[in-house]
Amino acid sequence: MSLLYDSFVLLRINHSLSLDLSFCGSGNLGKMFFHIVLERNMQLHPRHFGRDLREKLVSKLMKDVEGTCSGRHGFVVAITGIENVGKGLIRDGTGFVTFPVKYQCVVFRPFKGEILEAVVTMVNKMGFFAEAGPVQIFVSNHLIPDDMEFQSGDMPNYTTSDGSVKIQKDSEVRLKIIGTRVDATEIFCIGTIKDDFLGVISDPGTTS
Repeated sequence: MSLLYDSFVLLRINHSLSLDLSFCGSGNLGKMFFHIVLERNMQLHPRHFGRDLREKLVSKLMKDVEGTCSGRHGFVVAITGIENVGKGLIRDGTGFVTFPVKYQCVVFRPFKGEILEAVVTMVNKMGFFAEAGPVQIFVSNHLIPDDMEFQSGDMPNYTTSDGSVKIQKDSEVRLKIIGTRVDATEIFCIGTIKDDFLGVISDPGTTS
């Protein structure tokens, strides 16, 4: 598993605990994780009112927010704490009540120049697509080393002339982000493996 994936798992396991964020401050990985405070208006049906009202709000907040993407802040990995739940406002004609909730969360946002470990999801003559956590990255054939050529067939791949290195579906690669496209609900990246210390980390075709 990649370092990025392991960190996502660690965050997810500890999302309801007092999360130790010291790892976010070192290395390339730390530059992509941020601990921030956000606010969201949560609507709750009257049937949830009672002693566990706060717990119901927190549970709904986690369900609605974790795993989503904001072009401004990035991917919400985990909610780490609730700072404040404001007074509810009844919505006319529905019975629903809207509560302003201020919460702490860890978000993931890649930037140009970052080094990532990713898993290849698709290969074609134009290049290949890979995923690093929730981020999709495209590496053009112009950004693949010159000694690797595209091979079509049942399992399309890029292979070196001596056959020693192969990039195919499920290969793990280390790449560098050279560009990002951000919109309201998505972050898409362009990457390269045409640089020192980048390329295939693990090839599923070589495992016994």
